[in-house]
Amino acid sequence: MENTKQQKEQTAGKKLLLEVDRQQPGSKETKHEHDNHVKSSHHTSSKISATLQKMFHTDKGSDTESEKSENTNIQPGQTTSNTRFQKTEAGKHIHNLSYSKRTHRMQNFFKELGIHGQPAAVNDKHVHSQSLSEKYGKPQEVIGKGAFGIVRIAHKIEPRVPGEKLFAVKEFKRHHNEPSKKYIKRLTSEFCISSSLHHINVIDTLDLLQDTQGNYCEVMEYCSGGDLYSLIVTSGGGLEKDEGNCFFGQLINGVKYLHDNGVAHRDLKPENLILTFNGCLKITDFGNAECFRMAWETQPHLTRGICGSEPYIAPEEFKDELFDSRSVDIWACGIIYMSMMTSSLLWRVAIEKEDANFKAYLEAKKKDTFTAPFQCLTEGQRELISKIIEPDPKKRITIEQIITDSWFSSIYICHRQTTSTSDSSISTKDIVITENRG
Repeated sequence: MENTKQQKEQTAGKKLLLEVDRQQPGSKETKHEHDNHVKSSHHTSSKISATLQKMFHTDKGSDTESEKSENTNIQPGQTTSNTRFQKTEAGKHIHNLSYSKRTHRMQNFFKELGIHGQPAAVNDKHVHSQSLSEKYGKPQEVIGKGAFGIVRIAHKIEPRVPGEKLFAVKEFKRHHNEPSKKYIKRLTSEFCISSSLHHINVIDTLDLLQDTQGNYCEVMEYCSGGDLYSLIVTSGGGLEKDEGNCFFGQLINGVKYLHDNGVAHRDLKPENLILTFNGCLKITDFGNAECFRMAWETQPHLTRGICGSEPYIAPEEFKDELFDSRSVDIWACGIIYMSMMTSSLLWRVAIEKEDANFKAYLEAKKKDTFTAPFQCLTEGQRELISKIIEPDPKKRITIEQIITDSWFSSIYICHRQTTSTSDSSISTKDIVITENRG
């Protein structure tokens, strides 16, 4: 009976992961606005579910299974092109995402174009004398869509260099009835934050300029491994444990860097975590990010308002009270980790009266027990994740405490920052938007 109950909970969680609308704006809103949004969004959930189920359906034994290799034994330096994740000696591993078949089934995710091109490294990000196509190449394939607009790949051909450089170009979309002044402030604010951040686990933002049609575009490094959401959905039951642990470790390191620099992301979810071909995770999309502490300040500013995608939103956001934005980022990291481990979501929304799964979690926590999704974790994992997904923000673990946790410290993280890039806070800078010159 108990096993049947657990299976039903896990199945419901997987379906919920598919029902979450990838196009959700994620903008800040009041509790009243959120309540109205919830009522309207539930009407479309079944349609979303049917569409995504068809898009992401895979048969057992197909490419999903061939990508997994939990028992693969290989020698250092050896690799096979059809294996997504491989364990090596001494507890280390190799990610191989460049030939993943999952992206061929998902229109809105990153395409595997690393064969003929290479991720770009630009040193002249503040040179504004060229048009978008002249400087970075003409944007072509659409690799992402959302409320913000679309993301395309730009191909830059260097006459004296073989091959081409690839860039991700985010074309901003002006919201309906959005004043021009507010639109410009929104996109320049995002660029100001993202371009000031330099860490191995944060996307490198290179430029903000206009294309020939007058659309404002943000140019970023291109990552050919796709996003974490597509990897989770097509994993066939969850990522390999060491694979998910490595991505979790990189996520925590990236979030720590943001918080050390006075920035809270406010919209962490698998869709906003992209991967390189060799498994380097990068935090992207700073459209909802906020600076909670400036360089000259020592104490964080508290905030209020609902922001992000419902399954990843911390419970304190649904209350009309001030809260620490760092704490909601930490909560989201815990939900993301459980999604990687189970290929499902814990609940639709962290409101006790509206979600039975969240209510069950709260009741289990009072009894110092765990609901079904947590049964796949080790004792060390459960102990840390339960501190991260702590409903009371005052009792929730901090990013510094996560870093020093014994289980977290045991994770092998294959991509780490080699030099210190942490400042006391994000610096302010002047923003110059390149006008259309071609």
